[in-house]
Amino acid sequence: MDERLYVVVYDIRDQKRWRRVFKLMNGYGEWVQLSVFQCRLSRRRHAELVALLDGMIHHKEDHVVLLDLGLADQVKPHVISLGKDFEPIDRGPVIV
Repeated sequence: MDERLYVVVYDIRDQKRWRRVFKLMNGYGEWVQLSVFQCRLSRRRHAELVALLDGMIHHKEDHVVLLDLGLADQVKPHVISLGKDFEPIDRGPVIV
């Protein structure tokens, strides 16, 4: 499966919408810090996330940016991380 690594950042003006976006993002990636997530997404999951976010935000007030860092298993991001260490999200086994 070709998954890409994305950093998703957002500025949502309304607290209620912000909470909805935050809850949605928790299902798609790993929370890095306030309004910042990193996500490993297939093409299908990326399209699904974009469509859901597009329907959730107010386009004249809110802003969402998805930064494509490349193929998730091959990306070696050059990151300066002060404080906690930065580790690209890894796809581990899913236990059901």
